[in-house]
Amino acid sequence: MRTTIDLDADLLERLRDEARQRGVPFKDLLNSLLRASLEGGPAKIEPYECPVFSMGEARPGIDLDKALQVASALEDEETARRLLLRK
Repeated sequence: MRTTIDLDADLLERLRDEARQRGVPFKDLLNSLLRASLEGGPAKIEPYECPVFSMGEARPGIDLDKALQVASALEDEETARRLLLRK
C-alpha cells in the first residue's frame, strides 16, 4: 500500500544510512522498524551497571562513604604540617 508521510530530514538521513548499512531497501527497513515498534511496545531499557573499583586501604577511623569527612581530615593534616614547618 502506498502512502505519504513527512519525515524530519535528520530521521530520513538516519533511515537511509541504516538501510545502506544493512543492504536492504528503504521500504523494507521502514516496514520492519514500524512492525517491531508496534509489536514490541516500549523498548526494554537495560539497567546501567556502574563498574566498581577498589580504593585501597582507608585510614583507620575514616569512613570513605563520607567524602566531606575525608576532605576535612586531609585539610586538617595539611594545616598542621604547614604550622610545623613555620617553627
